[in-house]
Amino acid sequence: MNNLINLDDITFEEKIKNENELVIINFSAEWCGPCKIMNPILEAVSREENIKVFKVNVDDNPNLACEFGVDNIPATIFFRSGNKLYQVDGLKSKEEIREKLNELK
Repeated sequence: MNNLINLDDITFEEKIKNENELVIINFSAEWCGPCKIMNPILEAVSREENIKVFKVNVDDNPNLACEFGVDNIPATIFFRSGNKLYQVDGLKSKEEIREKLNELK
């Protein structure tokens, strides 16, 4: 089951700006090997931590990637109330993602 919610330039604004809870947004691309490895990690975190995880394809949505300073993928950004709280670049373990979540909660 895929718990990752895809966003684009149009849906980003309506989904993220209205989220008062902490959410994760993963910027990735279909051709990116580390991004493919990161997907099941984020799905597990979504289920286990009961947190919404969104995905943005940087090839399809370069403006969003630019707006949030995404130079390398995968990039995982933690948001609350439409505000960027923290960004981690590169492949991260489930434990690393959970640790950052707990710091930000």
